[in-house]
Amino acid sequence: MPSVLKRLLANGAEGGREGSRPDWPALYARLARETRDPRLRAFYDAGMPCAATPVREAPLIAMDFETTGLDPATDGIVSIGLVPMSLERIGASASRHWIVRPRVPLDEKSVTLHGITDSQVRNAPDLDEILGEVLGCMAGRVAIVHCRELERQFLNTALKVRINEGIVFPVIDTMELEARIYRKQKTGLIERLLGRKPQASIRLAASRERFGLPRYHPHHALTDALASAELLQAQIAHRFSPDTPLGKLWM
Repeated sequence: MPSVLKRLLANGAEGGREGSRPDWPALYARLARETRDPRLRAFYDAGMPCAATPVREAPLIAMDFETTGLDPATDGIVSIGLVPMSLERIGASASRHWIVRPRVPLDEKSVTLHGITDSQVRNAPDLDEILGEVLGCMAGRVAIVHCRELERQFLNTALKVRINEGIVFPVIDTMELEARIYRKQKTGLIERLLGRKPQASIRLAASRERFGLPRYHPHHALTDALASAELLQAQIAHRFSPDTPLGKLWM
């Protein structure tokens, strides 16, 4: 893994804290020179808009993974959903969905959630077999996710296992955008005396409900990617502006 990528994942940049966000176009240009895998090099070669770009002008792609569990170090990806979008349009007809074969056994709990079974993954491709397609869909686009720790870390870990190189990319995290509002939520005197904190949920379904968006059956990668795409459109329309620069939104 290039040393710059090791430092980026080791310091605060992966967590998206203010002051730690990289210059994404410059980082992509550097990684394109240092990356060995041709599929990953093509991904970085496609570049990334600069932080000053208004979100309305940015190419976006909503992303969701279903996994065997919640730990990127020990669990694996079992399905991927990608939905290209902009603030005006969601490209449902250009969306992609893959079931992939993880390199770890399916977990009984996760099967209950996402419904993907051993028989479905048995003949499914390994992520390495479709990596060029996945990265091709993502190339040049800012990823939209609901909980960046899952999608970004799972894909990074999966690539390190398969090609001995990780991946970094900017994301707009719709969960984080909700958290920005509800972290500031104040409690009344009685609640404070009782030690209670604001209880607004920032989970995907609850966040969508606040904007009057329809309920979808959860834990399907393509459906959840679509749900995140619609949520971002609502968040920008009601709480931000189409002219909001990417640097105010991405991590």
